[in-house]
Amino acid sequence: MTTGFSSNSCRFADYFVICGLDTESGLEPDELSALCQYIEATKFRDGARGKLASADEGENFEHSPLRRTFKSKVLAHYPENVEWSPFDQDAVGMLCMPKGLAFRTQVDSREPQFHSFIITREDGSRTYGFALTFFEEVTSKQICSAMQTLYHMHNAEQYDILHTPTSPHAPQDRPLHALPHAGHSQPHPALHAAPAISRLQRFNSYDISRDTLYVSKCICLIAPMAFPQACRKVLQQLHQAVNSPHPPPLPLESYVYNVLYEVPLPPVGRSLKFSGVYGPVVCQRPSTSELPLFDFPMGEMFELLGVENVLQLFTCALLEIQILLYSQHYQRLMTVAESITALMFPYQWQHVYVPILPASLLHFLDAPVPYLMGLHSNGQDDRTKLELPQEANLCFVDIDNHFIELPEDLPQFPNKLEFIQEISEVLMAFGVPPEGSLHCGQGQAKTRGLRTTDTVSDKRNGNLAGSPLNSFLLRENETIARLQALVKRTGVSLEKLDARDDASGNKELRPQCDEEELKMHRLNVQVREVFANRFTQMFADYEVFVIQPSQDKESWFTNRDQMQNFDKASFLSDQPEPYLPFLSRFLETQMFASFIDSKILCHDDEDKEHTLRVFDGRVEKIRMLNVRTPTLRTSMYQKCTNIDEAEKAIEMRVSKIDHTALHPHLLDMKIGQGRYEQGFFPRLQSDVLSTGPTSNKWAKRSAPAQWRRKDRQKQHAEHLYLDNDQREKYIQEARNLGTTIRQPKLSNLSPSVIAQTNWKFVEGLLKECRNKTKRMLVEKMGREAVELGHGEVSITGVEENTLIASLCDLLERIWSHGLQVKQGKSALWSHLLHYQESKEKKDATPGCLGPPDLIHNTERRKSDAGAAMPPLKVSLIQDMRHIQNIGEIKTDVGKARAWVRLSMEKKLLSRHLKQLLSDHELTKKLYKRYAFLRCDDEKEQFLYHLLSFNAVDYFCFTNVFTTIMIPYHVLVMSSKKLAGSMFTANPWVCVSGELAETGVLQVPKNTLEITFECQNLGKLTTVQMGHDNSGLYAKWLVECVIVRNEITGHTYKFPCGRWLGKGVDDGSLERILVGELVTPSTENEDRMCRTPPMQQSPGMMRRFVTISPSNSKPKLNTGQIQEGVGEAINGIVKHFHKPEKERGSLTLLLCGEYGLVWALEQVFQHGFKSPRLFKNVFIWDLLEKSQVYFESAEQREVTPDENWQTRVRHFCRFMRAINSTSRNIGKDGKFQMLVCLGARDHLLHHWIALLADCPITAQMYEDTALIKDHSLVNSLIRVLQTLQEFNITLEASLVKGIGI
Repeated sequence: MTTGFSSNSCRFADYFVICGLDTESGLEPDELSALCQYIEATKFRDGARGKLASADEGENFEHSPLRRTFKSKVLAHYPENVEWSPFDQDAVGMLCMPKGLAFRTQVDSREPQFHSFIITREDGSRTYGFALTFFEEVTSKQICSAMQTLYHMHNAEQYDILHTPTSPHAPQDRPLHALPHAGHSQPHPALHAAPAISRLQRFNSYDISRDTLYVSKCICLIAPMAFPQACRKVLQQLHQAVNSPHPPPLPLESYVYNVLYEVPLPPVGRSLKFSGVYGPVVCQRPSTSELPLFDFPMGEMFELLGVENVLQLFTCALLEIQILLYSQHYQRLMTVAESITALMFPYQWQHVYVPILPASLLHFLDAPVPYLMGLHSNGQDDRTKLELPQEANLCFVDIDNHFIELPEDLPQFPNKLEFIQEISEVLMAFGVPPEGSLHCGQGQAKTRGLRTTDTVSDKRNGNLAGSPLNSFLLRENETIARLQALVKRTGVSLEKLDARDDASGNKELRPQCDEEELKMHRLNVQVREVFANRFTQMFADYEVFVIQPSQDKESWFTNRDQMQNFDKASFLSDQPEPYLPFLSRFLETQMFASFIDSKILCHDDEDKEHTLRVFDGRVEKIRMLNVRTPTLRTSMYQKCTNIDEAEKAIEMRVSKIDHTALHPHLLDMKIGQGRYEQGFFPRLQSDVLSTGPTSNKWAKRSAPAQWRRKDRQKQHAEHLYLDNDQREKYIQEARNLGTTIRQPKLSNLSPSVIAQTNWKFVEGLLKECRNKTKRMLVEKMGREAVELGHGEVSITGVEENTLIASLCDLLERIWSHGLQVKQGKSALWSHLLHYQESKEKKDATPGCLGPPDLIHNTERRKSDAGAAMPPLKVSLIQDMRHIQNIGEIKTDVGKARAWVRLSMEKKLLSRHLKQLLSDHELTKKLYKRYAFLRCDDEKEQFLYHLLSFNAVDYFCFTNVFTTIMIPYHVLVMSSKKLAGSMFTANPWVCVSGELAETGVLQVPKNTLEITFECQNLGKLTTVQMGHDNSGLYAKWLVECVIVRNEITGHTYKFPCGRWLGKGVDDGSLERILVGELVTPSTENEDRMCRTPPMQQSPGMMRRFVTISPSNSKPKLNTGQIQEGVGEAINGIVKHFHKPEKERGSLTLLLCGEYGLVWALEQVFQHGFKSPRLFKNVFIWDLLEKSQVYFESAEQREVTPDENWQTRVRHFCRFMRAINSTSRNIGKDGKFQMLVCLGARDHLLHHWIALLADCPITAQMYEDTALIKDHSLVNSLIRVLQTLQEFNITLEASLVKGIGI
């Protein structure tokens, strides 16, 4: 996109450049390319694939000399320099001929090739280059004989290799270099067995007496804005002028001078026509209300990749995943890169952007930052040969082969199918098949022009199933039928297109550019409008969620890292569920943050960047159209409606040309200058091209008048806010915040430059790690603070997953920085496997008893339940084995992520990684000296940042791998004091969690512990336990039950403190216990905070109330009891107000400590008459007596009213059901069950009213009892009524065996 172009330049082009062979310096091998080939060679050597001859010389001799790369030079550039865009000789030289000089003979094809490139300066501003490369005959005798000499050497060497008698290998075992790269000289067949030398010379040779030698040369325009179509024409016409038998009307200098000094950039919203050597050239620029300038053929990208692949690539780019494009054609790399970034409007790619990566910058593929780069393939090597440092988070696009490799778990773009459908309709109207053209091979580029125009002009092809589609769609008639139906529906028929042409037959409105170009513009604008419309729909109400900073700009900037600039949680809570996986990740990207930053920095329209102004205008329009409330998002797919007006604007511009530049004219040149030989592009006369005309109104005008005026207004407004320069500086800083390094410097490749680049990467990784950990902690702490009653909840399950996934990506990037040899797709997992292997070897060696590491490993974790259950061993290897045993995880990347999640959940991530990196030998073996993992200080800081995660509880493993099998260990602690050893019955337990429950498990009565394996139960909530009442002594006092997840180490304690047995306590043979997670008290008390424990079990408080003699009862007064009920109800109300993914356990709120059951127990305990000191009366006894009274009252038909009857009927029905259950629950258990069922069916408040009026109550309570105080009972009823609006679902374990 054309952001950040240097506004000082008003000229169409800044420089004209000629690159090629410098005959003075002769044939120099291109060290950079040679270096890369040397690196490739050493990779093979490290891979122990046979030793490589002459790899050290770098001049890889397995290439025949014609196929080697030689140094190209910038031979000339005009003018010498312009102040607003200094000439960068290194960069231009590298990008004009990224692979150096190429030689050919008369038998090779020598078609001119056009490509464009981009140079990004340190400050992020861009210049574009447009280059035409063609071949010229070599006239220098020295060069020809040098080439001949190289061939003699090469052939002699090949001869030695092929005829070494000591090589009995079959050809395929031969070392790599043995076969000459015959594939390189395309016209020749490949060589099989060792050929006779004569044959070798014939194919792979250059004979000075017989062959003509050609060398590549390049002419290039450097321009401030991208007009590839116009520049291509200018260059092609210049090249044609040199090759045509008749010299052009004027000297070449006149044309070059014209394009450099006399052709201005077209003004905004206008078109411009100027003259090439043979024909006019038209270019046009969009107005301020249209999408920004874009002049590459986007249709080509869809033809090459197909809509589905383009959309996947687009999704990767939006999520700032590393993208590597791969193609034999430089122009394809550029077209795809520019198209994808243009489609992102209004967002802008914020990271490394190098659409054509020169060979010298290959080390950039090692960059542990998001990048979008294009790599040139030589067409011979397949994808597997490409050694990429990291692939865990890489999107690899093989453009020529219609193929794309995606990172794992890439979320779907919202409304993907409807979106693909809409794009396809546009493409098919232009004859571009949505699947892409499978036959996009070599010749395709040449035939493309013919093919599509044929379709348009060929009247016989009444529908679009003409030539472009036939070729490969006929196989699937239904596809054809579908496409035709679609075409009919969109109302595009080719007759119409023709008719439209005829209609505009009046001369002045004929397009001034050729049909093909107009068609490209129309296709571009339609596709771009469809994409832009997606974002305007998805973010129509984004402004509502922008958080404006409260402090002034300066302090906002200093604290920018910590500031939240967008209310993500609220925005996401409005979005349809299917959008969340994509949106939650997109909101975390740098491009989104920068977009919102520029929104915050812009006060009024005049201030806004172009993209932001256009986007806001569109959002406004949508808002006006949708009268519905702007915050109500629907997932209805809204198609793009403004395609037509956008198209009309372009057609108007190219039909009525607004400006025409001066025609080329004779320059003031000496006689005899400006002559040249046909077929050779000359060096031009620099004296006439060095400066432009003095009076030219376009030249060097630094800023148009209206800009100057605007600046003055800005200065008046200065006291209101920042002036422009500062603002620019800030926006730039804001952009650079998350990205330490935006662009590689295209310059000499000294080790120090590489080292410096890597140092920047290391610093960047560390900063990113600091920001990520901080963000994750703030989110998590925020949530826990809420559970303590402060603030609002702000993190959703989706968001937590997003943050953890991005932490995993960061770890992968750190681990793949500076890798020696890449193995597998996940660098982290590969390192872990090496560590596991070396540890297992060490442990296997008998000699080394007790290495120091063993102490480290066997150190056990103490926990509150420590006395009872020995804690799990802390072992890195053991955690790896757990992951390796999970069959569901198939890939290395998946295993690494699961391991990170498990370590986070166990609060061992920092410790495990520290241990992994403590094996210095291994780290040295796997990583280069400059790698992040070998920078000691940074590594220490990084581990320290990770340590902060121990402050919070994550369940990121348990909650994600819900279907895996997990071993659990259960221990029942019975009271040793009260004859637990004599216990004769057979105990059982049943464990329930948020995801599942186990069913009844028998516990051996001698040990009282079992280990069993079952599908992940999730966070544990309740344990049901009991016994079968067999034997002589079937009474059992249980202290608590402890259950531990053997993989994550989470230990839950379920307090009981009650008897199980007939005729003791409340006569219960089974109880339902509610548990809490035990927080391990680790030895190092430097934990940043203890998480609040979950509520405790009901047992303890109730025990005081019912077992102990009356004098020690904790007497609560009525106020405290009311408060207790209020708190319990409040907890339940809050629970239902949280988003579903974040709700804790409802069972805890009902039956846990100070839950609803406990609160109502207090109500009924208050003022209860206890007949004798040691005979306990239970609430259930009161309820049973009341039930008897109600039933008899019903028979006597003493019925106050209809309502009363139904309430009584309900009450008695529930009482009967609970009493007749087959379960052996005691009286307190039955009361708990009644309260839970009453809450579920919204009957509690009715029952309280019934019981308050019941004569039985009057007998059993003292006069001061709460239940006898009408006003208190009424307020209690009102509080209980608030539960009516909630749909309470009870955990199965609470109501098992009740048929209501």
